[in-house]
Amino acid sequence: MSNIIEKINKSQLKSDRNGFNVGDTICVHTIVKEGEKERIQKFTGIVIGRRGTDINAAFTVRRISYGEGVERVFPLHSPRISKITVDNAGSVRRAKLNYLRHRSGKAALAVKDKEREKPVAAAAAA
Repeated sequence: MSNIIEKINKSQLKSDRNGFNVGDTICVHTIVKEGEKERIQKFTGIVIGRRGTDINAAFTVRRISYGEGVERVFPLHSPRISKITVDNAGSVRRAKLNYLRHRSGKAALAVKDKEREKPVAAAAAA
């Protein structure tokens, strides 16, 4: 019985959804259905947490909208998410960034940028 459930779960997994970590600024393109029409709506913010595994995986994105903090929890493998793009990679020391909830203004978005590795040609020239 569990083999059947595992096969169903594996068929539902999306392969292009693991390219981000906690602390990254991402843009989630969600499919919104309004009546008969469907459109894509973007939600851009900082990933403050991830939880779950396989089909139960979810992540929380936080942004500041008109001075108010807005959080949304997205199921990672949802068919309602068309794509996820990483706008800025962040470097953090925590698995969950709940401390950002108590900050206001620019401090609520303060996450260090991840340092990029120098290309080999540039490192040899220096």
